[in-house]
Amino acid sequence: MDADYGIPRELSDLQKLRSHYHPELPPCLQGTTVRVELRDATTAADPSGEHTIKRFFPHTYGQPLAHFLRATAKVPDAQIITEHPAIRVGVLFCGRQSPGGHNVIWGLHDALKVHNPKNILLGFLGGSEGLFAQKTLEITNDVLATYKNQGGYDMLGRTKDQIRTTEQVNAAMAACKALKLDGLVIIGGIDTATVINGVTSNTDAAHLAEKFAETKCLTKVVGVPVTLNGDLKNQFVEANVGFDTICKVNSQLISNVCTDALSAEKYYYFIRLMGRKASHVALECTLQSHPNMVILGEEVAASKLTIFDITQQICDAVQARAEHGIEATRLSFSFRVIFEFSGQLTKVLHSDKNHGVILLPEGLIESIPEVYALLQEIHGLLRQGVSADKISSQLSPWASALFEFLPYFIRKQLLLHPESDDSAQLSQIETEKLIAHLVETEMNKRLKEGTYKGKKFNAICHFFGYQARGSLPSKFDCDYAYVLGHVCYHILAAGLNGYMATITNLKNPANKWHCGAAPISAMMTVKRYGRGPGKASIGVPALHPATVDLRGKSYELLSQNATKFLLDDVYRKPGPLQFDGPGADAKAVSLCVEDQDYIGRIKKLQEYLDKVRTIVKPGCSQDVLKAALSAMASVTDILSVISSPSSVSTPF
Repeated sequence: MDADYGIPRELSDLQKLRSHYHPELPPCLQGTTVRVELRDATTAADPSGEHTIKRFFPHTYGQPLAHFLRATAKVPDAQIITEHPAIRVGVLFCGRQSPGGHNVIWGLHDALKVHNPKNILLGFLGGSEGLFAQKTLEITNDVLATYKNQGGYDMLGRTKDQIRTTEQVNAAMAACKALKLDGLVIIGGIDTATVINGVTSNTDAAHLAEKFAETKCLTKVVGVPVTLNGDLKNQFVEANVGFDTICKVNSQLISNVCTDALSAEKYYYFIRLMGRKASHVALECTLQSHPNMVILGEEVAASKLTIFDITQQICDAVQARAEHGIEATRLSFSFRVIFEFSGQLTKVLHSDKNHGVILLPEGLIESIPEVYALLQEIHGLLRQGVSADKISSQLSPWASALFEFLPYFIRKQLLLHPESDDSAQLSQIETEKLIAHLVETEMNKRLKEGTYKGKKFNAICHFFGYQARGSLPSKFDCDYAYVLGHVCYHILAAGLNGYMATITNLKNPANKWHCGAAPISAMMTVKRYGRGPGKASIGVPALHPATVDLRGKSYELLSQNATKFLLDDVYRKPGPLQFDGPGADAKAVSLCVEDQDYIGRIKKLQEYLDKVRTIVKPGCSQDVLKAALSAMASVTDILSVISSPSSVSTPF
């Protein structure tokens, strides 16, 4: 099993060129001195879950936010760490492969060796299974040589990727003690989430850190946000390693399909995109390539749209494109809600259009209320041991009727055993073929009834997922991952445990990035789930997938352009990944339009508070004191209302 890990790759000319690229470090990580500022204790974003989180993480909840400082920073109470005794660090991949993962290890290795050449980095072979079995590979420059700036996880590999049972936690602790590890870096995201048990790769890291702190194990645990789905987002984490690459590669493929559609003028392409339950990939690819339509799972869930609603809305759009013009009255209200059309849709098309490109996230199928309820019944019966061929007869009447209505190929896919989080095997359910089938059936019906006078509807379906996640990482993902690796070392040098490496201000050049670390427990929320009718709900702290914010700027940008995308065929061709020249430094549209520099704002707030302390001292005038008291009273009143549990609404 171990023989194939870490062996030199045979590289193409492009891969060789990429292996020589060296990412730039922000000023705060340069040199051999670690400067860290630890300020106020962190808290949960949702106060209603704070008590539960604190109960699960008594040793690691409420730790301070960490900022790493450049040499010129004037922060009186910053820790200056100049002595770096030799340490031993372990690292493993824990989650689905994501472009850029190898660069985290490269960055960590370089940071270790720069601060002390005697430092040792051990990679665990085969993910968490390798950790339990203590199967390691010492990471050296020779090992890294053909993996720098390369895709995949094949340097170390991965397996089931979970550290959650008592036996697994004890095995992980035994490995850390036996190997005398000072630090353990877990590279992963939220793509192994277990809803009921509340665990993900980084939630596992938080539980492991808590256990180590409780038992006084000396190993410090650090998490790294690496997932192609882009759903590990919160107030501290702006982006995930791999998301930029996935969206750029998919957008190139989508734009190629758009060009084909425009050339052939007779096909509708239904493209399903990888991304699990959240629709971040579908949204970003839409903003980059401008297909005619995208149906986000979050929109469907918010509007409680049925599969019939979705079918009718797509058919209305197809018919509108084919019949030269469109009036607002021709589209149902919900269709305009889902695409946020503004104004009167009275634009006349230049010619009839019998082609188009429609994007669907792979999580869409679970966002449709009646299909989700059907899946819950099916999964419940599968857990009871009911065989797949007998499930239909044991479904409730309405569920059985829906099940029999669906095409045979979808019925077969819905009967697959669920993932560990009780969700469907989304990558195996061909939602694009289901929607295309239903749309084709409806369009044929309209054609026969004479209500549609366009050409016969023809659909071609694609699933873009595995093609992109094995890609060479984009320049941004190479830089981001490498810098995160350095941040991991700084976290360990500062003696922090249960933290995630974070970088904000990412939309700007690397020399302006803000590097730091946040306690993983501060990123958690508590969601309650019932195990069955009449059963008490349970709530477990976890990092839950962040869904698309329907009030965010990225969605607003989509809304503003939805009409134009639908009617005008303004297809955009970003081209293949660029590593040099125009386009090389382009970043995700959603990253650039959102204003997310949370750590920068925290620092700015602290500067204002420091100024207040400087101005309002014993001996200041009565006028200054009264003005300060009045202003502070107003601010605290407003903040108390905004932060109360009843009014807190986190977009993540």
